[in-house]
Amino acid sequence: MDFRTIFSAIGALTAALGLAMLLPALADLVVGNEDWLVFLTASLITMIFGAGLWASSTGHKSELNLRQAFLMTVSIWVVLTIFGALPLYMSNLGLSFTDAMFEAMSGITTTGSTVITTLDTTAPGILLWRGLLQWFGGLGVVVMAIAVLPMLRVGGMQMFRAEAFETPDKILPAAAQIATAMVIVYCILTFACAVAYWLAGMGAFDALVHSLSTVATGGFSTRDASLGAFDQPAIHYVSVVFMILGALPFVLYVGMLQGSFGELFRDSQVRLFLYLIGLATMIVVFVQLTGDIARGEEAFRHGLFSVVSIITGSGFGVADFSTWGPLAASLFFVIMFIGGCTGSTSCGIKIFRFQVLARDLYQHIREIVFPSLVYVKRYNGRPLPDTVSTSVQSFVFIYFSSFLLLAVLLSLSGLEPLDALGAAATAISNVGPALSPELGPAGSFAGVSDVTKWLLTIGMLVGRLEVLMVLVLFTPRFWRA
Repeated sequence: MDFRTIFSAIGALTAALGLAMLLPALADLVVGNEDWLVFLTASLITMIFGAGLWASSTGHKSELNLRQAFLMTVSIWVVLTIFGALPLYMSNLGLSFTDAMFEAMSGITTTGSTVITTLDTTAPGILLWRGLLQWFGGLGVVVMAIAVLPMLRVGGMQMFRAEAFETPDKILPAAAQIATAMVIVYCILTFACAVAYWLAGMGAFDALVHSLSTVATGGFSTRDASLGAFDQPAIHYVSVVFMILGALPFVLYVGMLQGSFGELFRDSQVRLFLYLIGLATMIVVFVQLTGDIARGEEAFRHGLFSVVSIITGSGFGVADFSTWGPLAASLFFVIMFIGGCTGSTSCGIKIFRFQVLARDLYQHIREIVFPSLVYVKRYNGRPLPDTVSTSVQSFVFIYFSSFLLLAVLLSLSGLEPLDALGAAATAISNVGPALSPELGPAGSFAGVSDVTKWLLTIGMLVGRLEVLMVLVLFTPRFWRA
């Protein structure tokens, strides 16, 4: 395998990450915090490594084959996490290397789990860096979903390759233009979110950091109580709106830029996603009202916010939903796995795959009841190939197998069985908080063992990279010439 193409991409992105470290360095310098030196040092180390790796591979041009694409994608996430952890490890927070890696992986995979319990007093540079990690991670997820996963045929994503690049009425004529358009949309949404937070009553710095993690559906906050620290209802509703926008297919936003405004709401993924949010919210509001947990508008707001936060994988909190009883806990556990739409920054299995499974089940029942009837499976009006169904079925099976394996390993590492299930679900689905009081929205992962943290770190990576992408690297056939 020729590694030069892989090294070139990793080097360029690592150098860019090092350049981004200058922003939190500037934030700390402005307020007189000595951690600006930490970010400057980490920036120089990261940029020198990235530039050196890129320079060693420059001038070499080759087409990226499937094996290289698998290895490059996984390597980028691992390398960027290691360098992203540098300023966290070197800062005055006193984080161990394990804690720094956990926090960086949680950031760049847009999970939102944290081991930091002093956010209210943490220097602005660290808070900004955590937000930037999630913002870069969310952007990477969107580009990966459109440019990489369809090519690698992971989990049925080949269905979206033709949609984005090969159809006669394609949105833009080249993949690079689509990626550029998505970056523009991503930046516009982030700017709009920051302005909306500020207008709703949030301070300028808090608005900036929260906008970075909201559009990325990441969940890192500047406060220990997350968005519950802000008592303005308008802030909570702004967050709900932009969490939903971050969980919708970004390729449809590109279509809107070209004038196809109706496509967003004609997409079956989008409609089902919004229906699920509405149904889950009604159930959670009912739980709060009957349990005398909250009343009126507060019950609706807390219910809607918590449902959207969990199903999109954002993981923000305005209330401790771990105390809302078994019905709410069970519902949140289920929607953790569902996730948002394909081609978004959100987490989980994705709405599209559940739609494919439903059509496969319907076809099977039709064949049993009406053996002579021909049924053509369709998705958004297009025929659904059997290869997509097979890919989705394989993905879902391996996804849940990975979840169960991680839950068992977490239980063996010292977590209680129910905590292990919740932690495994939140890691593999990149949600953030688990469902217990200690690991839920009002808690953190600071108190778990190092072994548990490393297992969760691996789980976050596996979940973010759609499981199969990591699994294939451990097959002997992958490394054969």
